[in-house]
Amino acid sequence: MSVSILHVVATPIGNLGDLSPRALDTLRSVAAICAEDTRHTRQLLKHHGIDTPLLALHQHNEDEMAGRLVARMQAGESLALVSDAGTPLVSDPGFRLVRAARAAGIKVSPVPGPCAFVAALSVAGLPSDRIAFEGFLPARAAARRERLALLASEQRTLAFYEASHRIEETLADMRDVFGAQRQAVIARELTKLFETVLDGTLAELCERVAADPDQRKGEFVVLVQGAGEDADARIAEGRRLYAKLGEHLPPSTAAKLAAELSGAPRKALYGSSEERE
Repeated sequence: MSVSILHVVATPIGNLGDLSPRALDTLRSVAAICAEDTRHTRQLLKHHGIDTPLLALHQHNEDEMAGRLVARMQAGESLALVSDAGTPLVSDPGFRLVRAARAAGIKVSPVPGPCAFVAALSVAGLPSDRIAFEGFLPARAAARRERLALLASEQRTLAFYEASHRIEETLADMRDVFGAQRQAVIARELTKLFETVLDGTLAELCERVAADPDQRKGEFVVLVQGAGEDADARIAEGRRLYAKLGEHLPPSTAAKLAAELSGAPRKALYGSSEERE
């Protein structure tokens, strides 16, 4: 087995002071750092006076680069893997390199630290014993709603990442699919100067974001409380069935069948008055 190590290093999600002493030592000691965006990582290294060489490793070249990097480690070099922010492989590239390194008998060691959805969860006040991390939802509206419909009856707290230009539409879709009264939290710009954490029902959060342009800027984590074990779960499942049946049947027929199959009240399944016949 190789004596080299692939260090998977978590980096700050905003505040540069969150880079741990162990992470600093690791980034200084390795032969090279594999970075998602070398320009972004170079700023972090410059801030801490680190001059370790950088190698670009992103979704477009990871398959090609993995073999070359493994060969370097087999030759005796240790490398570090970082993403633009937070913990690598959490909605970021890197798993192919990690898999290739492990398959080659190279030790892969985590250097833990910041992670945006974990940071958001720690201050959200939502149930945290069971979590379903979904990362980024599909960009296209129809695909996004379909994915949300599949999650409507999920009883674990749901965690999502979202971009600023889609946050308003995504919240509206969540409100319509999960129900206006479902509790949720929006964590924006965590650890940065304009950090905000908003809580309330999905209906309330939609209104607050729509009314304040500042709440549509930056990087977002959205946490949504899971469906309840009884009424909420039945309604969520009914809405999921209604959405699928509505693709082929008139709204009233789709709602009738979905209510019978799920046990949810028929009126709770309509997303808006316009859908009713």
